[in-house]
Amino acid sequence: MHTANTNSEIISNINFLQSKSERDHYENCEFVNCVLSDISQLTFINCSFKNCNLSNCVVNNSMIQDVSFLDCKLLGINFSQAKDFAFTVFCKHCNLDYASFDKKKLNKSVFDHCKMHHVNFTLADLSKSKLINCDLLEAHFSQTNIATVDFTSSHNFLINPENNQIKKAKFLMQDLEKLLYQYDIIVE
Repeated sequence: MHTANTNSEIISNINFLQSKSERDHYENCEFVNCVLSDISQLTFINCSFKNCNLSNCVVNNSMIQDVSFLDCKLLGINFSQAKDFAFTVFCKHCNLDYASFDKKKLNKSVFDHCKMHHVNFTLADLSKSKLINCDLLEAHFSQTNIATVDFTSSHNFLINPENNQIKKAKFLMQDLEKLLYQYDIIVE
């Protein structure tokens, strides 16, 4: 997982609900215990967010490149509104319920021990990403590229192989029913 450089600027206990950012570019910054509701048009490169709340944060045209989130709330955030160029996130122990990655190319993004209920991956490219021990309850995969993704440690997903690109994706034998659910067959 990505971590900020030792010479990074630390920004703590800022509430972007009350004070609009005075800057438009953040590089090598570490945000700690911050609340952010609108980061539109801002650039974040090689930054980390720790114990921050970005729930329903607006990210219109923001650049998010090599950004890590640790123990953050990212509920309902629509990452599909962020710029596509070099978009890369590393999320560990985060709550991403109802987040959207619709049509997003995730460029080797990592999701590690994340709660991802009802996440939208429609038309997304997860092929170079990692999902490590994630809870994907009712996550939506439709025309999603999940080729080579390892689902062996993740759980609660349902994936229609006819509606997604799944070549060389890894699944546990016990999860076979999660790939065959649409056929209404019984697997014992």
